[in-house]
Amino acid sequence: MTHDYTIIRSDRRTLALEITDNSELIVRAPRRCPNSYIESFVDKHSHWIGTHMEKQRIRAESRICLTGEEQEALVLLAKEKIPPIVEHYADIMGLSPQGVRITKAEKRFGSCSGKNRLCFSYRLMQYPQEAIEYVVVHELAHIVHKNHGRDFYALIETTLPDYKKREALLKK
Repeated sequence: MTHDYTIIRSDRRTLALEITDNSELIVRAPRRCPNSYIESFVDKHSHWIGTHMEKQRIRAESRICLTGEEQEALVLLAKEKIPPIVEHYADIMGLSPQGVRITKAEKRFGSCSGKNRLCFSYRLMQYPQEAIEYVVVHELAHIVHKNHGRDFYALIETTLPDYKKREALLKK
């Protein structure tokens, strides 16, 4: 099966595949990587590409488009609801984030900066409380572990033993 794709070359060392929100395939490649090698790489990963293109199509169909008014209402709700959840779990975990912001991020639910500032997307307000709590604990854990290693998930599990079930709520 052949796939149409766009190649983006940069100073990277490895090849990577990306499927955009519009279900377009992007191949990120080192500057000097031969086109024949890229073609072979795409062919080799054809099954993965097909699977993820289908997932992206389903995701796009189920995406809820909000009006500006609805979005602003969710931002206000997030500003009201998320900081107390952060404070609660920060106390339990013995951590002190350097600030909490609500953003309009579309690609991620939360982030933790190198200076331990936490950001959360207003979109979390469309998920159950258990999922919101998971994202909060996940980002708080990044204050201690700046990666997704074994120790990072062990810290999350000590706070939320059912974190895998909570995480799954975000993927529905």
